[in-house]
Amino acid sequence: MEPLVFEYKSSSMEETVSLAKRLGGMLEPGDVITLEGDLGAGKTTFTKGLAQGLGIKRMVNSPTFTIIKEYHGRLPLYHMDVYRVTNESEDLGFDEYFEGEGVTVVEWAHLIRDQLPENRLEIQLNHEPNGGRRILFKPKGFRYERLCEEFFYEDLGN
Repeated sequence: MEPLVFEYKSSSMEETVSLAKRLGGMLEPGDVITLEGDLGAGKTTFTKGLAQGLGIKRMVNSPTFTIIKEYHGRLPLYHMDVYRVTNESEDLGFDEYFEGEGVTVVEWAHLIRDQLPENRLEIQLNHEPNGGRRILFKPKGFRYERLCEEFFYEDLGN
């Protein structure tokens, strides 16, 4: 069976934030979102929108030098940037966040693939020639398949 993939084309940073904000409003405790894409593709911008959807008022920025930043809103947001993790097998306690009461967002998630939970929503952000972004949603597990179906069917007005 082919894996489900949902695609969205964003023409601006504001549109990406708005898309992520709507998704943030649908998230539940324990949800895990992974973000992949080249430098400048919009991973942190997407996370800012998720934070808005979770009711977080603080400014969200990349946790590049601290690995994990926590924010508090309707649900806690655990924002991880694992770009600088040098040993994938090193136990940094990520599972405590993945199984926690908040939403976990992991930038550069492929660098800790073996530590990620099996069920998660993988999001790939790619540059488009016109300056926009192509955003692919790849749900892993029933919860995320239903979430994407609800999100995209509602978005399309169906």
